[in-house]
Amino acid sequence: MASTAQTPEPERFAFQAEISQLMSLIINTFYSNKEIFLRELISNSSDAIDKIRFESLTDPSKLDAQKDFFIRIVPDKENKVLAIHDSGIGLTKADLVNNLGTIARSGTKAFMEALSSGAGDITMIGQFGVGFYSAYLVADKVQVITKHNDDEQYIWESAAGGSFTITRDTVNEPLGRGTIIRLFLKEDQHEYLEEKRLKDVVKKHSEFIGYPIQLQVEKEVEREVSDDEEEEEKKKEDDDAEIKEVDDEKKDEDEKPQVEDAEDDEEEGKDSKKKKTVKEMTQDLQQLNLTKPIWTRNPEDLGEEDYKSFYKALTNDWEDHLAVKHFSLEGQLEFRSILYVPPRAPFDLFETRKKRNNIKLYVRRVFIMDDCDDIIPEWLNFVKGVVDSEDLPLNISREMLQQNKILKVIKKNLVKKCIEMFQEIEADKDQFNKFYEAFAKNIKLGIHEDAQNRNKLAEMLRYHSTKSGDQLTSLKDYVTRMPEKQKDIYYITGESKAAVESAPFLERLKKKNFEVLFMVDPIDEYAVQQLKEYDGKKLVSVTKEGLELEEDEDEKKQREAQKAEFEPLTKELKNILGDKVEKVVISDRLADSPCVLVTGQFGWTANMERIMKAQALRDSSMSSYLMSRRTLEINPNHGIIKALKEKVVADAGDKTVKDLTWMLYETALLSSGFNLEDSSGFAKRIHRMIRLGLSLDDEDEAEQMSSEIPEDLPALEETAESKMEEVD
Repeated sequence: MASTAQTPEPERFAFQAEISQLMSLIINTFYSNKEIFLRELISNSSDAIDKIRFESLTDPSKLDAQKDFFIRIVPDKENKVLAIHDSGIGLTKADLVNNLGTIARSGTKAFMEALSSGAGDITMIGQFGVGFYSAYLVADKVQVITKHNDDEQYIWESAAGGSFTITRDTVNEPLGRGTIIRLFLKEDQHEYLEEKRLKDVVKKHSEFIGYPIQLQVEKEVEREVSDDEEEEEKKKEDDDAEIKEVDDEKKDEDEKPQVEDAEDDEEEGKDSKKKKTVKEMTQDLQQLNLTKPIWTRNPEDLGEEDYKSFYKALTNDWEDHLAVKHFSLEGQLEFRSILYVPPRAPFDLFETRKKRNNIKLYVRRVFIMDDCDDIIPEWLNFVKGVVDSEDLPLNISREMLQQNKILKVIKKNLVKKCIEMFQEIEADKDQFNKFYEAFAKNIKLGIHEDAQNRNKLAEMLRYHSTKSGDQLTSLKDYVTRMPEKQKDIYYITGESKAAVESAPFLERLKKKNFEVLFMVDPIDEYAVQQLKEYDGKKLVSVTKEGLELEEDEDEKKQREAQKAEFEPLTKELKNILGDKVEKVVISDRLADSPCVLVTGQFGWTANMERIMKAQALRDSSMSSYLMSRRTLEINPNHGIIKALKEKVVADAGDKTVKDLTWMLYETALLSSGFNLEDSSGFAKRIHRMIRLGLSLDDEDEAEQMSSEIPEDLPALEETAESKMEEVD
């Protein structure tokens, strides 16, 4: 039988902690930036004021000891002490023991949990109970002087060791109510006594705290004093004899004869008192957080000037914003946001090493970060603004967000609101032209990267075209102008508008009255790879093979007959050019030019080749795989091509055919947007044509020229001159 012995009772032990070691971990591991201490202490002060404000709602007498709410920073350079004074709820002796004496206990969190459901408008910052200890990042010793309405004034003091002391305060001035945290700064942290440094830290991290943050500053002021005032000041320092001397002088002055006119007497008295300017050092309180967090207010209560002033304060821009979007999201995740479109693009908009700091992330008005890559996509890097959430998943230092689906929700909503803002701009043509001129690249980058919003962004694209003149046209307007027989949207990519509008690829399309869009921005090459169609119509490049123009039966029959007629020529041209071209075919896109080079349907265009070759850090080993095979298309109706065909039919081995073929190929390279592979060889062939035109047949020069001709190219025959004339 199984043993019936009772199971022994488990022994219970408490975790032990080496307090000094734990404090060292908190201080040196949680926080990556020492300036965070001021943010944490100001946040604690804000929470303390929130608590007393909440209690005063039911008992106004709790504010009797101190009516004003403030957070005051007082640097003492002489004693190397930084003090943070608040008029918050203060701490009782029990609070000092329980909250400051227990690591990772959050008094704010306990307060929030104890609140009834009716206090949902109270927003507290503290969560983890370790923010106070960040003071030891910069201080060797911390002293807390505090007064709670229900207790006496106490001093808590610790040097971050394993112990702390609490003493009833009989030495400091009575606070009335509130707390002063005095930081005895380390030797290497005296920068936090400097006015500029403190202002910068407060502006960055705590600019939108709901209570006034005041900094005690020293100011040098000039004061005018008269001789009499100066003498009075000197009296305090002079001895009795000097005082007597001054009295005698005054007596003598009294004995002087009086002028009857009282007004003249006053004037003379004023003139006789010489004014002197003296400089004095005075202490003054300067409020640091004058900019109000307007995103917390209802948009209906705000005017255009409110948004303008906030934009300038947020971005340090001297111009007004182009557009603004103020919204809040409620539900599973709650956050408020204001987004701005600036009036122009910065010169370093796409600088890869530039730190992005356009969207500032706040949690309960306390700054968290300004370089969160997961909160807004790269193509919207020009949008400026703030996002303030009531509850975001932070790590303990509150410097970083934890990765989770909440970030994706925020990002999705920010993108959605940005697009709505752009659509509102689109309603005003002048404003949109200004917007598009500055941020067209971003819209096109969005088409390349954001598949979900690609169709919405496509509505905002604007291009020049063969019919738009100097104006830009949208895809929507393009479609409305399409003839009934046109099935696709045609476009051409190139280096500039001037380069593409005279390209040979457009000749037949113009004759058919088909509009062609000019895509001359390098990023268009990338965007159009993703934007395959618009409104059910395909986007077709006119520089690639596979261009199918609508033809009637007669045109199709004529095309077939020409293919058969020019087959000997196409074969001969392919033999001469070898692997320079994949094939030679009859073209249906040319009207006035003899030939053109097109690329494969799925390869790079000539413009894309140019762009990729310009990349400073490109991997040239991959270029050969991505560069498209070229097809030479010839125009069967052009005189040059007809004459060349007759030459081939008459004598396939005619050496002139080879030279003329290379000339046609290289001119086609240039007119089609490619770079010449052998520019010097091309130049020599042009020079030979010039010689023929000028009838220069000097034997010595001819020999010199023949020696310069590449071995694979035959010299022109003696009859070349007449034959060139035949071609012309």
